[in-house]
This record gives sequence, C-alpha cells and structure tokens, in this order.
Amino acid sequence: MKTFKRMPKHIGVIPDGNRRWAVGQGLQKTDGYPHGIGPGLELYEACLELGVEEMTFYGFTMDNVKRPSLQTKAFQKACVDSVNELKKRDADLLVLGNTDSKVFPKELLPYAMNRTQFGEGKMKVNFLVNYGWNWDLNYALNHEETGDLIDNIASKDVSRMDMVLRWGGRRRLSGFLPIQSVYSDIFVIDEYWPDYKNQHLYDALDWYQKTDVTLGG
Repeated sequence: MKTFKRMPKHIGVIPDGNRRWAVGQGLQKTDGYPHGIGPGLELYEACLELGVEEMTFYGFTMDNVKRPSLQTKAFQKACVDSVNELKKRDADLLVLGNTDSKVFPKELLPYAMNRTQFGEGKMKVNFLVNYGWNWDLNYALNHEETGDLIDNIASKDVSRMDMVLRWGGRRRLSGFLPIQSVYSDIFVIDEYWPDYKNQHLYDALDWYQKTDVTLGG
C-alpha cells in the first residue's frame, strides 16, 4: 500500500460507465451493474487502509429511473446487494435519497436518512440512492428549523467533499451533492467503473498532492 503525505478526508465517487463496459464485453447493458459492486468494495477497503474518514458513492439518481425498466431494476438490485456486502464491514452507513418514491428499494429503508453502524463503524459511508439535487435542496423548504438553508437540506449530515473521482471519462458532476462538492477537486478516470483498480486511486492521490486548497481564499 502506497503512502501519501496529504490525504483528503472525504472522497466522492461517481462510478460511471457500467453500461458502456457491458456493451464492450458483448453483454446486455443491465449486466454492467452487478460488475460494479466488487470495485466499490475494493475502493472502500483501499481508502479505509489509507485513512480516509468519509466516502460518498453515487448509486442512482431520480433522473436515472427514466431508463428502461430492466435497467432500473438492475441498478436498484445492485444498490441493495452493495449495502448487504457493506454490512459485513466496518462502516457507518447513511443511505440518502427520496424514500417517498416507489423506486426507492424497500430493503434499504432501514438505513435511509439516519446512520447505521456496522462492525466498528470505522468510516462514514454515504450512499446516494434515488437522489436528486433538487430534492436535496428543496427538502429544507419543508423541514426548515433554524439556521442557514444548508443546515436543513436532506444531505446536511454529509461533510464537504475534498475530492471527487469520476470513472468513465465524462467531465461533469451530474448533480452530485451540489453543496458539498462546491470546492471539490475533481479527478476523472477514463476507464469504465467495472475496470477499477487501486492504481486509479493512487493516480488520483498523486495528483491531489499537487493541488492547492484555498476554498476561494
């Protein structure tokens, strides 16, 4: 395991390219999603060993459910299977997304909107499931208590992300936690998510050593 002098406390993960990977393998698009579960666990284990304190994984968005029903069912199941695997590890899990919709997997309701500790809970893991940036921000309008707007958004318990990693070569955030990503450094990996290897993480962290963190100052 490599070591780094400077480590991000919170890493966001956009695991893109599952469908394109499947097509390239001569498979159906739906076959790409289960192949993304293992890479997520491998990345989690690598970050845990490096001392990362918090990670946020993009599961699926409220826009993604516009895809064909077979694809929707496939990524819903992949999210459930991912959480079932994470339950075997030392994670402090928060599943974040619109639970009022029928597309939110009912198996994940016990972990939604409040943290659940598995094992020793060594790392905070946020999993965005049926998430929408508009839903996140508008949540504050219906649940406003005190303080600033950002104290009442749905994702208020998620800290600012130091770095966002996106697989699949596309250079956009796709509505990924707009408040927490406002000052994130973004590193794009051209390979598709199912082809994840730890070297991708090391390359991102090597690059991160050279970035400056001013937060606008």
